Amino acid sequence: MDIEYIKGYQDIKQEEDTVLVLGYFDGLHRGHKALFDKAREIAKAEQLAIVTLTFNESPKLTFSRFSPELLLHIVHPEKRQEKFADYGVDRLYLINFTSAFSMVSSDDFIAHYIKRLKAKHIVVGFDYKFGHNRTDSDYLARNFDGKVHTIPEVTEDHEKISSTRIRKLILEGKVAKANQLLGYDLSTRGMVVHGDARGRTIGFPTANLAPLDRTYLPADGVYVTDVLVNGKKYRSMTSIGKNVTFGGKELRLEVNIFDFKGDIYGESVEIIWLDKIRDMAKFDGIEGLVEQLELDKERALNWKKDSQPL
Repeated sequence: MDIEYIKGYQDIKQEEDTVLVLGYFDGLHRGHKALFDKAREIAKAEQLAIVTLTFNESPKLTFSRFSPELLLHIVHPEKRQEKFADYGVDRLYLINFTSAFSMVSSDDFIAHYIKRLKAKHIVVGFDYKFGHNRTDSDYLARNFDGKVHTIPEVTEDHEKISSTRIRKLILEGKVAKANQLLGYDLSTRGMVVHGDARGRTIGFPTANLAPLDRTYLPADGVYVTDVLVNGKKYRSMTSIGKNVTFGGKELRLEVNIFDFKGDIYGESVEIIWLDKIRDMAKFDGIEGLVEQLELDKERALNWKKDSQPL
């Protein structure tokens, strides 16, 4: 997949005719995938390239009073790009949603952006809006020379699969359900840094992580996870929260990697969130903590993808 960073329509250099998929696509969940499934069907039938025009950051940054949460994503940028490629995108155009871009009218977007992208078909979601006048896919269909395909909502448990719903699940610690709606596993990248080294004194050495990306982290608790270290996957359990048993006041992200030995300070690893085991708890002493960690480890080792949530 080719990736083009553009500042305006003048930067678009598209040669082949295309199926154009439009949207923001935070997280690229199963609802989004339905759009790309349709695009692949059309592209295969008509020998067209699949292209997507989307944004690096949320358009809300341009319209809303700033809060740090507006900078967060469901997945890190590289993972997002990987999913676009997995879904069949041949070329990804990325543009910043600036004040100037927000003032582009629907007609100008069609005349300049869509024309330059050489779209013969356009695929959008049922709730797609575009242009500063926020017109919908019906307007697009009436004013675009090609064909517009509007994909209906995809539901799970009688509720729409949406980025908003997935963010809420992550923040509630319901990572197994979030993964189900995404269609793949949520992950967090972090650099291994020095902590208190207390875990190794009780038989549960942990790698302390400093998160590398602006992604949502699950609610405080202990989780079944896999961890990628230098391309190799290990089963693990990960805790996120304050280490209240030892009077901790700072948020910690710590992973206990099973069947792994060696120091990996300075390495970047990726935590793959699979399921929540329990909430964080304060123990009266080391013995109670170790006993609970043994139970947590057993549950993590025995956890399987198709098993019931813990």
